Amino acid sequence: MSNELNQDLVVGLDVGGTRTRAVLAVAGDGRPLGEGVAGPGNALTVPVPQLTEHLAEAVGRAVPEGARGRVVAVAGGFAGATGASPDEPGRLNALAALTAALGGLGIATETVGIHSDIEAAFASAPGVPADGLALVAGTGAVAARIAERRCAATVDGDGWLLGDDGSGFWIGRSAVRAALRMADGRGRPTALAATVGRALGLPEEVLPSEAEVLPSEADVLPSEAEVLPYEGVLRYEGAPPYEDVLPDEKGGAASENWSRARREAFRMYLLPAVMAQPPIRLARLAPLVAEAAQREDAVAGAILDEAADQLMETIRALEPRPGERIVATGGLLGPDGPLTAPLTGRLQALGLTLDGVADGCRGAVALARLEHGGGGR
Repeated sequence: MSNELNQDLVVGLDVGGTRTRAVLAVAGDGRPLGEGVAGPGNALTVPVPQLTEHLAEAVGRAVPEGARGRVVAVAGGFAGATGASPDEPGRLNALAALTAALGGLGIATETVGIHSDIEAAFASAPGVPADGLALVAGTGAVAARIAERRCAATVDGDGWLLGDDGSGFWIGRSAVRAALRMADGRGRPTALAATVGRALGLPEEVLPSEAEVLPSEADVLPSEAEVLPYEGVLRYEGAPPYEDVLPDEKGGAASENWSRARREAFRMYLLPAVMAQPPIRLARLAPLVAEAAQREDAVAGAILDEAADQLMETIRALEPRPGERIVATGGLLGPDGPLTAPLTGRLQALGLTLDGVADGCRGAVALARLEHGGGGR
């Protein structure tokens, strides 16, 4: 290892909404030598001082102090830096934070590349492709057309308040909405009420039991029905008018066994628990939806189906051509990701396939090597 650290080195960064990951590699052939992980680094939502701290922590862990003078290039793929212009606020924030972090660590490289997380993810595909489509679906969600390794067109990636449709945040928020709708009598029974409540630290005595979330015969949809989202309420073709299916206190979406008093207490605890944390943390509830869907919870399954539809709509907006490459990454689209199978099926109808990559670190290393003149392969 000591001999390898005497060679020219590069650092690649994958900076996302959940974590910051840095990889130290040999500039000549890209062999990884070290890794460091720190907190979130969205360049639009994380304040620059905090972003600087997370970058310094990750790079500091990846690069031994004695090797910092050997670093010849650094490249980072940043969530929130999706604009094509170098003057885009996210890119400016990322550059300011990364420059400060490297300076504090004594890394004086002149080559610092700022890219979007989607550009880094795309470059992580075998062969370091220059052109095609990329999709990131993790805490947030964004798709882009890549031309000459830069975003030529971007769809979504607009953050939790305005977009990120089909993302982990979107799924987590949908889970909380489903739990609240069940509690107040507007939504169908779902195990998400208990699992979401438990994850948010609600008292056990206010949570519904398994028996209390099992739908009655009147709540079960016909097997041939198509489940459709309608303002958060699950409906099916041929259903009676919307106003006729709203449940009353005697039955419907919330079981009689889950009393009105307990449901009111559930709401009383749930709302402050959600509001007390940064909104983006709802993304951590997404795995609960995937688990419930695996247990054939209809509400959870419908949430995942709609999330896949949202991502499909995002891709369609880029006007993909049959056979075009789509490089995909993010926790929702990994080998065991909950949206991998449903999205793959939808894409096949367009003659498209997903080319999955683990994250953007490999691509960021490749981009750093290219910017240094090392070929990047």
